[in-house]
Amino acid sequence: MRIVTALPGAEEMLSRLLYRAASIRVCAMAAAILLTIAWMTPASAIERISNDSGGQIGTYLTKFNALRRTGQPVVIDGTCASACTLVVGMIPRSHICVTPRAVLAFHAAWDPTLYGAQLNKPGTKYLWSHYPPGVRNWITRHGGLKSQTIYLSGRELAALFSTCH
Repeated sequence: MRIVTALPGAEEMLSRLLYRAASIRVCAMAAAILLTIAWMTPASAIERISNDSGGQIGTYLTKFNALRRTGQPVVIDGTCASACTLVVGMIPRSHICVTPRAVLAFHAAWDPTLYGAQLNKPGTKYLWSHYPPGVRNWITRHGGLKSQTIYLSGRELAALFSTCH
């Protein structure tokens, strides 16, 4: 495209302006792309467990699978009981730390029935299969997964997981 101008040097000036406009558009598009990526990428927030009494195993499988995909670190800073303890087997150990207040509470899986709680052997086996070897060894030394709850905390817990700084 040839522009006819009456001013000397106007063609060169127009060419520079068009170049600058194109450069600004490219920069604006790059900024928009970067902002979109930043918005879509999960923030490196920390998942803090402080008073979780557990619940249905399936709920925790879903929660911890999603958490593992984000790569977020997990801080255990209080009680993590029952199905919540799946966190120690589903999240990489390098992404978990424990505070001095951390407590893991383990027991066998159970189902509510009309006659009270009934032990669920497949559920208990499933929990067991997700615990790392150090946790399994500790559970075994403390009587195994039974209806009574056993508590892992303090130095014994800190020996198995990094302490939070």
